[in-house]
Formats: sequence, structure tokens, C-alpha cells
Amino acid sequence: MKKGIIIGLTAIAIIALIVLKLKANKEVVDKKIYIHDTTAAVLVEATSPKNHTFESAFSFLGTFEAIHQNIIGADGGGKVIQLSVEEGDRVSKGQVIAKLDDELLQLQLQNAEVSIEGQKNDENRYNNLAKENAVSGMQLEKTKLGVRSAEIQRKQLQKQLKNTTIKAPFSGVITKRMIDLGSVIGSGSPVVEITDISSLKLTVSVPERDILKFKMNQAVEVAADIYSGKTFKGKVSNISVQADKSHNFKVQITIPNSKQEIMAGMYGSVSLNNNESVTALAIPRKALVGSSKNPQVYVIRGGKAMLISFNAGTSDGEFIEVIEGLQATDQIITKGQVNIQDQSNVKIKK
Repeated sequence: MKKGIIIGLTAIAIIALIVLKLKANKEVVDKKIYIHDTTAAVLVEATSPKNHTFESAFSFLGTFEAIHQNIIGADGGGKVIQLSVEEGDRVSKGQVIAKLDDELLQLQLQNAEVSIEGQKNDENRYNNLAKENAVSGMQLEKTKLGVRSAEIQRKQLQKQLKNTTIKAPFSGVITKRMIDLGSVIGSGSPVVEITDISSLKLTVSVPERDILKFKMNQAVEVAADIYSGKTFKGKVSNISVQADKSHNFKVQITIPNSKQEIMAGMYGSVSLNNNESVTALAIPRKALVGSSKNPQVYVIRGGKAMLISFNAGTSDGEFIEVIEGLQATDQIITKGQVNIQDQSNVKIKK
């Protein structure tokens, strides 16, 4: 009996020692784990917008877009029995993308063909009988209408059969695939997204003072940020007739891209030579956050980084003109943006 008590007490003591050891180990591990202090101020560099003189060569910022980019939907419904493309594949206009199960429609079409054949035979017989006044004209007329109705039904079935084959409406690259082999889809269901970058569109915002410098079909030079010092030939394809609230006009430039040196989504700019220089409030281009369509910067207010949108004008590669949204007294973050987000605490590096 005493031996059993001793063994039980020993087991309890061992368990207690193990628990204490595990707790001690956890405290040591917890001390080694780094926990980021989200309230700590991030060290950044900042500057204020200043007046900058833009010389005779003006540049307007934009983003390259595909000349065609559409989500292709199914005209019919059914089970996908053939899928001929993967994301990244290049397709030509008219190429088969997918095929839906058409077995039932094929049978219905065969039945319609048999029905038409039978009704045409009846029509021929009734025509002969009508010549001998052996059948009423009404019965002959009904037979002719039956033939026409059956032919219309055949055309409908042929159209439905055609819709079971999904083809590319234009050449391009499959950038998204929304179905898989065996999927059951309905009419209008999205199948793939096709993007054509054989030509590109660059849309830029042009201030009111500069809009008359652009003309339809005007040849311009376009630069892509990824290629330093290299330019591409473009042509003005559209000029907006309505300004936005900031009195900027949208100008669209079309750029041939047969070698596909530029990809959709890249930043670009259009350059325009002018006889006059312009002095305006500007910020360093390296302060820019987000896309050129929606230019934003981090402004320091009350020790916090505030993400602010502004209206941009011309650019010379190093500076961007500020039309509206920023003041000369603002502190604009020019370095350290990757380490912060809206409302982050920041400290200016001395």
C-alpha cells in the first residue's frame, strides 16, 4: 500500500516538473519572438511642393491599355466537352476555344430533317390531288405552312448547334479562363477573357491650357517607363470634347505594338514639343503612389502619413505638375513609402 502511494507521489512530482519546464521554455521562446510595434513612427524623407519650370518638351502621364480586351461569353448552354485553350495561350480570330455537348441537338435536327422530308412529300401529293380537285385548297395550304414551320425550326436548331462551338472573336492572348472541362454553363456565362495588345491605347489627362496643342491623327512620341531613353511612334486617336471637374481633357494615343515590347498596364507618357515653358507647382515624381490615372502621395499631417489624391498636369520625367489637391505648405513623403500605409505614424529623417 505504502509502495503504491510512493509511486503515485513520484509520478505527480515528475508531471509537475515537466509542466514547470514547459512553462519556462515558453517564456524563453516568447521573449525571442519579435512583435512589430505598429504604433512606432517610421523614418521617412519628405519635401514640399515647389515651383518648377517645365521646358519646351512637355510630357503627360498615362497607363497603356490593350486595344481590345473582352470577356467572351457562351451563346448557348450545356456541358463543356472540349476545352482547347489555357491561360497564356495565343489565339487567332475564329479559333475554337471550347465545345459544348450537342448530341441532343443533333438528334433533334435529324428529326426535323425527317419531318421536313415527310411534309414535302405530302405537299407534292396534295399538289397533284389539288389539280384534280381531289383535295381542298385549305388542306394544301396547311401542308405548305407545315413545311415552312418545320424549316424555321430547322434553322433554329442549326443556330443552337452553332452556338455550342465557342470561337475567338479576335486574335489575342487568353488572360483568364473561367470554365473547366466538364463544367455546365448557361447562355451568357463567361468563358474566357481575351486581350489583344497588337496595338495599345495610352490615355492621358491634358490641362485646358495645353489641349489645343493636340490634333486628331497627330503624330506624337510615346515613352514607356520601363525603357529608359527609348520612344515609340503614336497617333492621337481621340480627344475628349468634355473636360472633367479639374478642367483636364482626356486624350487617347494609339501605339502599334506588333513586337509586343510594351505590356498592358505599364506606365507611359506622351511627349509634346512646345515653344513656351511653364512654371507651376510641382512634386518629385518619386513621391508618386499608385497609378497615373489616380495619382496619390503621402502627406504628413499631425505626425501621420495621409494618402492624398491630386490632379496631375504635365511632367518632365523628374517632376510632376500639381494642378489641384496639394498645397505648397504640405510635407510630401519622397522616400519610405513602401514601409507605410494610410494613417501610419511617421518621422522625418533629419
